[in-house]
This record gives sequence, structure tokens and C-alpha cells, in this order.
Amino acid sequence: MTATLTAPSPTHATPPTSRNWTTPALVVLLAGTAVLYLWNLTDSGWGNSYYAAATQAGAQSWTAWLFGGLDAGGVITVDKPPAALWVSGLSARIFGFSSWTVLAPQAVEGVLAVWLLYATVKRTSGAVAGLLAGAALASTPVAVLMFRFNLPDALLTLLMVAGAYCTVRALEKASWKWLALAGVAVGFAFLTKMGQALPVLPGFAVAYLLAAPTTLGKRLLHLVGAGVAVVVSAGWFIALVELWPTASRPYIGGSRTDSLWQLAMGYNGLGRIFGGGRGGGNGVVVGDGNGNTAFGGEAGIGRLFGAGMGAEVSWLLPAAIVGVLAGLWFTRRAPRTDRTRAALLSWGLWVLVNGIVFSLMSGITHPYYTVAVAPGVAAIVAIAGREMWRGRAHLPVRVALAAMVAACGFWGFSLLVRYPEWLPALRWAVLALTVVVTTAIVMGVKRTAAIAVVTALLSSVAFGVATAGTAHGGSIPMSGPAAYTTGQGGDGGMRTSGEAEGIPEELTDLLKATTGTWAAAAISAQAAASLSLSSGKAVIGIGGWSGGDPAPTLEEFRQYVADGRIGYFVSGGQMGGPAGNGDIATWVADNHQPVKIGDRTVYKLS
Repeated sequence: MTATLTAPSPTHATPPTSRNWTTPALVVLLAGTAVLYLWNLTDSGWGNSYYAAATQAGAQSWTAWLFGGLDAGGVITVDKPPAALWVSGLSARIFGFSSWTVLAPQAVEGVLAVWLLYATVKRTSGAVAGLLAGAALASTPVAVLMFRFNLPDALLTLLMVAGAYCTVRALEKASWKWLALAGVAVGFAFLTKMGQALPVLPGFAVAYLLAAPTTLGKRLLHLVGAGVAVVVSAGWFIALVELWPTASRPYIGGSRTDSLWQLAMGYNGLGRIFGGGRGGGNGVVVGDGNGNTAFGGEAGIGRLFGAGMGAEVSWLLPAAIVGVLAGLWFTRRAPRTDRTRAALLSWGLWVLVNGIVFSLMSGITHPYYTVAVAPGVAAIVAIAGREMWRGRAHLPVRVALAAMVAACGFWGFSLLVRYPEWLPALRWAVLALTVVVTTAIVMGVKRTAAIAVVTALLSSVAFGVATAGTAHGGSIPMSGPAAYTTGQGGDGGMRTSGEAEGIPEELTDLLKATTGTWAAAAISAQAAASLSLSSGKAVIGIGGWSGGDPAPTLEEFRQYVADGRIGYFVSGGQMGGPAGNGDIATWVADNHQPVKIGDRTVYKLS
């Protein structure tokens, strides 16, 4: 049995008979992915206005670009490290700031992630498996969502897949250089979204330690070197921020001590796992027992399948569980260096560790975080499915393969039932196909491969296409048809406060006419972002994302006003943040006369 699930040698990963069509098939896959991610992309406007404003700031100021500043004047950063903003900021500088240059970088990152996943799986199980993995990732609803939206998760996913590719290359010849490059990829993923990059490391390390074709001593030494590469590639920027004079850089948003390291360990680290923290973490109930979908639903082992996260990423997850367990069993007697087993271990731990973290974390959790799980699920389904198809002459392997298809089909049907008014005939078609195809596989009917793939992917693909056809905005987008995302964290749901289209035209013209460092100031980054996007000018988001960060202080703000650097203070329009920094608002109200513009109260400061 073991021989049927052993990967082909690197030089024969693609059988000669398939070489004539696999390259055109890859071109079709990547072109189709590009269309899926780019079609009507600007229907989502600025997407998340918070990150769009930071992209605008990066296009106007190199200091803001380097540190991820929310405003070009350099008061405060976003509450994440800036790697994703480095990409979008350069896009806006080169091609001009627009909805397209804000959103398109994520779409390009998505196409690259699909291509890299194809290349990674191909080296283990051949081109057919690579194509299947790429197609599965490309159409996963949460991947469609994130690769069409301006959140850091798109670049995070690309860099993690790049780490997997480098690990597979390292495994082939026990190459410390490729393993170090895997560490570099994870390090830069850390600079994209901090701790969320780290759950892939156990899978990389276990696979290399078990299967690299060299001595145990060298394997351990290579892993130590890769660990150093992670630390250096992430640590250089943390050191730069810590050593840079605080007076000449923005305050690190979301941190308690103006420290990127504290942000990594606090709000974006342990605070996410155990709850609490700054930047909006205080008092957020992420599991209320009542389907709190925008925050992932109630924490627990079934969270990835629940109302909050299920439709984002779990379409192929049951099949991946069956596939990895069956694959590891069938390869249990394979040589230590068997690459199929190493791949299943690596991707299996990728899914397991990420899944445990997302299922049990008590801090701020959103469904779209699960895009980090999608490459692992896609790879497992492709590798296990391909290898079991090769071993289908044996009944136990056929049963396992049929179980994978059944898991996709029946779970896809269950997810579609949650959306009763959307394409109701689709779920019954999926159910019928599942019964027919699984029966045919068990009975050994030939030429069922194509229809098995269609059955496995049909539900996910359809939901992914529906996601691409829906405009998304705000801070918590969710996958799915427009009728089901509105009001549940998607477009029209939990939007960032003060979207640009709500700014009165008179106020926009007023801000455009200013000549100071900042056209205005407003409490919280959400409020400032909309003003900045509507006017094209720098606006101070007092207190950062939550409105509670100590930047600027009252003394700093008063000095800015005395120096004539701020044009206006704007409040109202449902734009305010929490009560932090109320001393600035009080000082403004006590010393300046208000003017009503639409639903906004505006104070002229200079």
C-alpha cells in the first residue's frame, strides 16, 4: 500500500504525457484567478478606509510609508506593522492614489499565492495536484474576499505560502539556504500581521526534522539557522522602530508604550489569544453564544464550522481532515525521507495549529482571519486526493477517497442550507452528485476523476464567485452573497465609522483649501480616515483606532494649534471614537467657536 502513496521523484513530478496540457492549464488557472480577483474591483470603493488612509499617507510621506503612519504629518501609525502598507503605498506612489491602486495589490498577491501554492504542491505530488491545490485556494470564499480587499491578510497569506515553497525546496536536498529563506518569508509575514505568521512554523520544522535527507545533527543545525533567519528578518524593523528617535516618527498605534515590540506581545499578541488589550480590545465579547458572527462566534472546537467562520473557509476542511489522516496511515511504513508524508505532516500541522488558535482564542477575532488556514486545506485535499487516486486499485484507498469527496459534498450541502434563498437548486445538485460520485468511486468505476473534482469544489466555487460579485467595505467584511453579508460585518454591516461618502461637500472643500500640516483633527482614526480620503489632505486621528492612544497629547495638540499646523477640529456625523482623549475635545470646545456644517460640528483652529 505504501508504494501507491509515495511521491514521484522531483525529475518526474509531471508525467511526460501531461506536459503538453499542464502549462496551458496553469495559464488558464492564473488568468481565471486574476479575473476573479480584479473584476469590478473598485465597486468596493476604498474598502477599509482605515488602511486606505494609511496608503494615502504613505504616498504623501516617506516617513509615514516606512512606519505605517495613518497621516502624512506623522502623529500615529495603524495598529499593525507596515509591510502590507509598504506594498500599497508604493502602488499609490507609482500609479497615483485611487481605489484601484489601494485594492489591486491584494489581487496581485492573491494570484502570486495561487501560483506559489501550485509550484509547492507540484514538487511533491505532480502538476495535476498542484493545479487542484491552486484552484481550491483561488476559489475559497475567504481567499476571494481577502484578495479583493485592503487588509494585511493578503500579503500575510502570500508570504506564508512562500515559506512553504522554500521548505519543500529545502527538503529535497537538505538545503540550509532554502530553509533560511523560509525563515525570511515568515519573518516578513510577522512584519505584516505579527503573531498570526507563526502558527506555520511547527509544520515546517517537523517536516524538515523528520524527512530532510541528512543527519540528525545537520537537520537540527539547519533549523536553528532558519530560526535565526526568522528573528533577523522580523527583528530588524522592530529594532529600527525602538532605536529611532520618538520625536521624529509617529506613535505606534495600539501599543501602551509607543513600542512595536509591546504591540506585538500585547494587543496583537497575547491580547488576541487571551482577550483584553488596547486598540479596541477592552470589553469586546467575541463569543456571546448567540452567533456573534462578525467576531467569529463563540470560541470552541467547532468554531471553524460555525455560523461566523464556516462559510469563510470550512468548505473543504472535512475532506482535508479525512485526507491527512488517511494519507498518514497509508504512508506509515514509508522511508523517513518520504516526501508525501512530509508534505502531509507540514500542511496538516499548518491547518491544525492555525485551527486550534482561531477556534480557542478569546481576544478580538474576525472570520476573515481564517484565510490563513485556506492554503493548508487546499494543499492537503490536492495531495491526498491525487495520491489516493493513484492507489485506487486497493479498496481501502478507494473508500478513503470516496470519504473525502463525500465530506466535501455533504458539508457543502450543509453550508448551503444556511443560505436558503440563494441558488436553492445548487445544494440539491451538490447532494445528488455526491451520492452518485462516491458510490462510483467505491465501486471502482473508471473515469470519475473530473466529476469528483467538480463535486468537491462546486459549493466552494459558487460561494466564492458570489463573494467576488459583492461590494465590501468597513472593518469586518464577510464572504457570501450581498443579501447575506449586509448587516453581519460585510458591506453595509459593521463599517468603519465615517465613510468618505458621508462627508458634506462644503466640509470637503473647506479641508481642501487648507495649507497647514494637517487639514483637520478628529477623535479616532476611523473618523480621520474618512476626512482624509474625501479631501486628499492629512488629518490627525486623535487616539488612533480606538480613540484611546496617547497621541497626540493635549500639550502636543495645543502646540500644533499655536504653530498654525492644524486647520480644523471636526466632530459629529457619528464619527467619534471612545471617550479617550476627551481632554483635547474639551479644550477645543472651551477655546474655539463651533460652526455647524451638515451633521458635523467644525471648529476653526488656525
